[in-house]
Amino acid sequence: MTDTARSIQDRYRNMLMQRSGVDRLRMGCEMFDAARVLMRASLGDPREARTPELNARLFLRTYAGDFTAEQVARIVAHLRHAEP
Repeated sequence: MTDTARSIQDRYRNMLMQRSGVDRLRMGCEMFDAARVLMRASLGDPREARTPELNARLFLRTYAGDFTAEQVARIVAHLRHAEP
């Protein structure tokens, strides 16, 4: 669902596609980094050291929908028992 007119979506996409592949990759990485900062802030102090539990919670927040329930359980168990 979107409230953006199709003509605006097309214009935005054309503007993005005029950028180099390197620029588009950089933009994507910067957006992901910003999202991670927001996720860490919502899970506690973003300056806090990465712990196995924080890594598991970040994984769940970021990727849980990309895996089956069994895969998620295995990955989370591994992250929670990994060395800090």
